[in-house]
Amino acid sequence: MSVDQHHQEAPPSVACALLTVSDTRSLETDRGGALLASLLTAAGHQVTDRQIVPDEPARIEASVRQSVGDPAIDAVLLTGGTGIAPRDQTFETIRDLLTKPIPGYGELFRMLSYDQIGAAAMLSRAVGGVCETTVVLTMPGSMAAVRLAVEKLIAPELAHLVHEAKKRG
Repeated sequence: MSVDQHHQEAPPSVACALLTVSDTRSLETDRGGALLASLLTAAGHQVTDRQIVPDEPARIEASVRQSVGDPAIDAVLLTGGTGIAPRDQTFETIRDLLTKPIPGYGELFRMLSYDQIGAAAMLSRAVGGVCETTVVLTMPGSMAAVRLAVEKLIAPELAHLVHEAKKRG
């Protein structure tokens, strides 16, 4: 089956939970999360939940598990906490939750980032995959990173990813 055929089978819209991992941002000051919501809505998807979560593994995990356990949510998208600073723990937390990692997501994100920011792209630890039957994707919290991830990777493939993740063997 061709890529076009796979895309035709995918739903036209998916329901997304958005989590911004930050110790300092609020919903009012979270420009990256607001941009993420706007870009997803413009792409025809629904934002059903948006939260700020402290950069603490237990809190990140609890929020993601709550969204994954909600049958109305198809995808969980996280911004922030993907760098190498001591408080950046999104990568480790999400990596350990994934039942089916999608290594190409992070690889492509870093490749595309390289075109914009050069070698500093290696500092991003964007990771993605499937947790049970829910797509989970992370990205840095900067406006440029969110725009890059959504426009080049997430918007073109999210519905297809969700369709494949929801299939039962």
